Amino acid sequence: MPILHLAWKSLLNRRLTAGLTLFSIALSVTLLIGVERVRVEARESFANTLSGTDLIVGARSGGVQLLLYSVFRIGNATNNMSWKSYQDIAALPDVAWSIPLSLGDSHRGYRVMGTTQDYFRHYHYARNRGLVFDHGGPFNDLYDAVLGAEVAAALNYRMGDALVVAHGGNDVSFARHDNKPFKVAGILKRTGTPVDRTVHVSLEAIEAIHADWQGGAPIPGLSLSAEQARNKDLTPAAITAALVGLNSRIATFKVQRYVNEYSEEPLTAILPGVALSELWGIIGIAENALLIVSAFVVVVGLFGMLTALLTSLNERRREMAILRSVGARPGHIFALIMGEAVVLAAAGIALGLGLLYGLLIVARPVIEARYGISLALGTLTPHEFLLLGIVLLAGFVAGALPSYRAYKLSLADGLSIRV
Repeated sequence: MPILHLAWKSLLNRRLTAGLTLFSIALSVTLLIGVERVRVEARESFANTLSGTDLIVGARSGGVQLLLYSVFRIGNATNNMSWKSYQDIAALPDVAWSIPLSLGDSHRGYRVMGTTQDYFRHYHYARNRGLVFDHGGPFNDLYDAVLGAEVAAALNYRMGDALVVAHGGNDVSFARHDNKPFKVAGILKRTGTPVDRTVHVSLEAIEAIHADWQGGAPIPGLSLSAEQARNKDLTPAAITAALVGLNSRIATFKVQRYVNEYSEEPLTAILPGVALSELWGIIGIAENALLIVSAFVVVVGLFGMLTALLTSLNERRREMAILRSVGARPGHIFALIMGEAVVLAAAGIALGLGLLYGLLIVARPVIEARYGISLALGTLTPHEFLLLGIVLLAGFVAGALPSYRAYKLSLADGLSIRV
């Protein structure tokens, strides 16, 4: 403790250089722990893109592919499932609720999804958080549309504005359903999930806008107005996929086996959590790259400390000589420089954590609202403690070289005058 106290006093005597070194280490620690926390919370948020749904059902395909187009609105289904098959699955005793999804249309680059009002009641994300309306409410009229937060913000839509849906993913003039415009009836609050980038309409509306279409193109000589389409039978013939919630988790594999062995048509039922883990295994390599980059930033900060200690040794030769002359042993000199390195590393860690929590307090609401990532303000995790321990150990190791050089300085060398 006396050595650490002396080291602290020595650093105060060189407060400008020591302060800059301390700040560089603090920034490195802030980046390291900040990236680690964002990495962990991003994985959690990704895993919680869909919460409370026990199964996703669709036409026979791979689990990741079914997850991508049904939840993330990426890609297209290889086939549809019939409405009768969906009704058979929804009527199973173990099924508590089900949400049909119909995809394939778009609006100015954003996916349009047909569904029912159960979607707004049962769709959950981020540890069972439900959808909340910022303006308006669910669709009630056939041509009502509910917008995700990103769609409304990017296209500057307000309540009551009109919009036109296009057939397929390309919003070109000949593919638009111009004669059946929709009206904005609701805008959802931001969730940080694909919901934000989706235009929601009813299943009947999807059927209505395609009432005079066949095979992906308008039927020659047939054009139904919006009002004429209302009088048609708008029961869907097929849907893209369905989200299913069960009465008990115990029945998950039973219902999954029923769907996978369904005799009427080839279907697939996947567990969202398993499929999300598989997908993260494919795209999650970026998180390790971020951690490596932040670790190199810490190394750069520690090299800055090493450089500062080494460059100060020549200026402190007389200081060391005076300490030796009053009885300090070479081991005391070694311990003094090591103490300075440890104090700088420990103080840098403390200041870095302070900066991190200050930034979290300021940026947490913005990040949660915009990206759906909830950054925890809790205590450090065991893994974060391990990272900080490694930083402290690295600071100890970095101080060994200047400490050894100071140890080798002799009293005669310290009092000599170099030309």
